[in-house]
Amino acid sequence: MSRIIWKGAISFGLVNIPVVLRPASRSQSLDLDLLDVRDMAPVGYQRINKSTGKPVDKAHIVKGYQYEKGEYVVLSDEDFRQANVEATQTVDIVSFVPTGEIPPYYFDTPYYLEPDKRGERGYALLLETMRRTGRAALALVVLRNRQHLAAMLVEDDALVLNTLRFADEVLPIPHLKLPKASRAKASGAHAREIGMAVKLVEDMSEAWSPERYRDTYRDDLMARIEEKIETGHTHQLTPAAEEAEAPRQGAKVIDMVALLKKSLDHHGKRETARSEPAETKAPRKTTRGTAAKKHAGAARHAAGSRASAKRPTHAAAGKSSSTTRSPARRKHA
Repeated sequence: MSRIIWKGAISFGLVNIPVVLRPASRSQSLDLDLLDVRDMAPVGYQRINKSTGKPVDKAHIVKGYQYEKGEYVVLSDEDFRQANVEATQTVDIVSFVPTGEIPPYYFDTPYYLEPDKRGERGYALLLETMRRTGRAALALVVLRNRQHLAAMLVEDDALVLNTLRFADEVLPIPHLKLPKASRAKASGAHAREIGMAVKLVEDMSEAWSPERYRDTYRDDLMARIEEKIETGHTHQLTPAAEEAEAPRQGAKVIDMVALLKKSLDHHGKRETARSEPAETKAPRKTTRGTAAKKHAGAARHAAGSRASAKRPTHAAAGKSSSTTRSPARRKHA
């Protein structure tokens, strides 16, 4: 279960519902470290004093607001807490709006609301009321020393609190150069094109199934990492591939109908292929433990190969002087 990041209450008129807040999303990005290519030592982040150029210990760092050039007001954690004690402990519902009226670009980060002690009855009352009315609750809440506008939504038997961007944080649409139906035929959509596009949308429509999709780029990158571990190339940089410059072409008149026809045919073939039974593959193991075992075996194999070829090992290269480095290592250094 995800950790509790906030405790407080939902303020619903005169009703007070004790709740806790849990994350409803997680990052699946690869955990990569910065390394010095010369000796593979990790490179850390340092907080630097801009006047002296020296590192500053975390215990000596405070937050400050610059009210004039070079003049600051120092703020402590207690200042943030006492600024508005009630706001930091309450999800204050200010109104209810139809759920579909909130534009998608206002949504930011989702959280789960869970009833705390003695909060079950009020929680169930609010959830069922919102479900029957089809409304989302707009609320104000302070998280991590910042006030957020948030939308409280019903999802199954849970209340989801999704922080929203304030109106002044969303860039206006009118400044965009957008095509209009009244413009020249070159930029407007024709009836036949629209009809075929609608047909393509209908053919590609399906029930909402987010579990069907995954970060394939992350999978491919992890496969490259495992390939380097298996071959013992853990400390070697992959050279940049030379990309041929695409020949310049003049402007072309796009046959939208032909492209839509090809899209319909391609989608039909892909759906046929997806419906055919496929061999199940064992899931790829990407844990650090498995990678470490592979790395140990690969490193031994690579070390033996390098010794037989009478090439200097990585450790020896690290001990050698800068004058005996290979041109490639001098380049990286």
